[in-house]
Amino acid sequence: MRPQTRAGTLTGVILAGGRARRMGGRDKGLLSLAGRPMIEYVIEALRPQVDTLLINANRNREAYAGYGFSVVPDDTSDYPGPLAGMAAAMAAAAAGSILTVPCDGPWLPPDLARRLEAGRVAQDVPICMAHDGHRAQPVFALLDRDLLPSLREYLARGGRKIDLWYAQHGAATADFSDCPEVFINVNTPEDSAEVAARLAGARG
Repeated sequence: MRPQTRAGTLTGVILAGGRARRMGGRDKGLLSLAGRPMIEYVIEALRPQVDTLLINANRNREAYAGYGFSVVPDDTSDYPGPLAGMAAAMAAAAAGSILTVPCDGPWLPPDLARRLEAGRVAQDVPICMAHDGHRAQPVFALLDRDLLPSLREYLARGGRKIDLWYAQHGAATADFSDCPEVFINVNTPEDSAEVAARLAGARG
């Protein structure tokens, strides 16, 4: 169940706009993982937690649109990173907040949105990101859509580092140290094989 966010509508955003260099440039969201495109696992876990969902993608937009959600590309064609995807999503989303996740994280916690919102409210800040007990996971984040002007300005100045922009807004963290395994990303072919084996084991 989606949480009641302080800023109204909650839009889920799947970030699938990267180059995926370590995967040989293949579009990670559409890669098969245990018999299904990876993005399908993410959609399945994220959709119940949000009011609406969109996909940030710069390639294969028709394939992504086939899932029935809006597909928005970055504003620039040079693959500037996840912040550009967040900016595109903020511009496309209804007033409220966005919940961002990567397309290569097939094990989203079912209470991701609720716990991020609780962390954001507790610290009274516009951004809250997950922390797995060892490190911050900045692309698993809840952000006020009203941050769009600030983010656009940062990107226009050449800013690319997500942690520096987050720091400008005093981003909070939510503790997910009880389930660090859910933040495993599929960045390489070896990661894909390992995750596929774990998924197959779980189904078995």
